[in-house]
Amino acid sequence: MEIEFLGTGTSTGIPQIGCNCSVCKSTDAHDKRLRTSAIIHADDGKEILIDCGPDFRQQILHARYHNPCALLVTHSHYDHVGGIDDLRPFCAHGKFPIYAREDVLNDIRTRLPYCFVQHPYPGVPSFDMIPIDKAPFHIGTTCIEPLHIWHYKLLISGFKINDRAAYITDAKHIDNEVIQQLNGIPTLIINALRISEHISHMSLSQALEVIERIAPARTYLIHMSHDMGLEREAAKMLPHTVNFAHDGLVIAI
Repeated sequence: MEIEFLGTGTSTGIPQIGCNCSVCKSTDAHDKRLRTSAIIHADDGKEILIDCGPDFRQQILHARYHNPCALLVTHSHYDHVGGIDDLRPFCAHGKFPIYAREDVLNDIRTRLPYCFVQHPYPGVPSFDMIPIDKAPFHIGTTCIEPLHIWHYKLLISGFKINDRAAYITDAKHIDNEVIQQLNGIPTLIINALRISEHISHMSLSQALEVIERIAPARTYLIHMSHDMGLEREAAKMLPHTVNFAHDGLVIAI
């Protein structure tokens, strides 16, 4: 079982438009970050997409795994759902399943109304909208357990995958119940926006505090902004079991 990181950047991506900082001008490929998304290559051969942002078309054309059978959505902010219309090639043989909280599904219906009318225009994507809350569910042989995460005051979803990995993005606060659910998990994937404090995302120090409490065997950081600094320099601040993920990275879980 593997996870491929399609993107590891925050909502502006890196380079950020109009910015001439050293990170945005860096020639190091690890400092180039599309909007955060990932794809799970499951034991049974199914490919499960996590979030589908505005860079999805570019990401999937360059991905190692490029035939997703379902989409998990963490929340409905544009950088996580802006590419959903580009799922239309995967709707050719039936409705494409989207798993998300009911409020997120309603937001998607509002943003893509032409996909949900009684008589849709020929060729528009079609979706099977599947609500989730806390109850685990299966996609093929993969067990997905939703996690309630706080993105400032917005309740969003993280995902625990077969008790082997957890994927959390855009978190500002994680309740003790979820910390206990994840205690000692082999692989943790979690957001760390930048060095300094932010109102709705964990900073690096806050992410490291959460990592210490969960005590995973290894951790990969995602959803970084250019304010994290050059990866080769920022990496010096990380414990030996924590790494920055980068676009295109594939890890076994």
